[in-house]
Amino acid sequence: MQGKKLLVTGGAGFIGGNFVQYMINKYPQYDINNLDGLTYAGDLTKHREIEKKENYHFMKADIADREAILPLFEKEKFDYVVHFAAESHVDRSITDPEIFVRTNVLGTQVLLDAAKQMEVTKFVHVSTDEVYGELELDSSTLFTEETLLQPNSPYSASKASSDFLVRAYHETFGLPVNITRCSNNYGPFHFPEKLIPLTISRVVNNQKVPVYGDGKNIRDWLHVHDHCAALDLVLHEGVTGEVYNIGGHNERTNLDVVKTIMTTLGKSEEFIEFVPDRLGHDKRYAIDPTKLEKLGWKPTYTFETGIAQTIEWYVENKWWWEQIISGEYKNYFKKHYSLDQS
Repeated sequence: MQGKKLLVTGGAGFIGGNFVQYMINKYPQYDINNLDGLTYAGDLTKHREIEKKENYHFMKADIADREAILPLFEKEKFDYVVHFAAESHVDRSITDPEIFVRTNVLGTQVLLDAAKQMEVTKFVHVSTDEVYGELELDSSTLFTEETLLQPNSPYSASKASSDFLVRAYHETFGLPVNITRCSNNYGPFHFPEKLIPLTISRVVNNQKVPVYGDGKNIRDWLHVHDHCAALDLVLHEGVTGEVYNIGGHNERTNLDVVKTIMTTLGKSEEFIEFVPDRLGHDKRYAIDPTKLEKLGWKPTYTFETGIAQTIEWYVENKWWWEQIISGEYKNYFKKHYSLDQS
């Protein structure tokens, strides 16, 4: 496969960062460009082992800054764009919706304009199953690509808006795009405000673990490495204009996830602290990935193997999440130390 120039937006974040490393390892002939604004959740220490590779380049920029983005596309002439960059913490979207509209909607539009102007070969927009709304706890229904979009939080509303923009640029301008909608990811380098890394970090430090409501909200868990493999397939084989759902076939209640981590680390359930539920907390998400599986993808991780590996990684890499919590993000954590169980 000939070398291509790939732009990954949000490559200092959790999923984008794992994707950068996945692509560096699988496609050494590709020129991998990581564009990130380095907001509070952006961290480059995860890339310290690849930062000196000749085919890896980091660029700091705000995706909503048109005066920075358009010249960058003109100069670099990217073949592919995989767009992760987004504000994604549901709790923060409730207290500060405006930044979610700016980054997730206006930022996506700026990237689309640049991609259209430079005629990129493929623009993959990484979205979320949260745009579909919620399912009933006792239902066997799954989200499909045809499910009506009914977002319930400012975060998911901003992502649904960006999905519509991506579709419109394909339908109106012929921009070659794909939209992917994934279930909840977990794995290495997950910023410790989210359910799994927060639980691990608090259990390791013998601290209480907050759980929203009764903890019965259900999520479908997808290992980030399986997600990266799915995006690789969509980038290279996805039918232009199509939407692909990416799910792990791993539905668990939030409480079950917390208890699994505690059992693995040998901690008592007395460390669980039930806290008032989040506003508009969706009951259940569950993905039907049949369409993507027909394209040739299958998840390789069960939740049991994936969570065991993830817990082991966080224990062995305590230096990483401790420098996140106690370093330059300390003031943020004091203010926003909440549990995103989206």
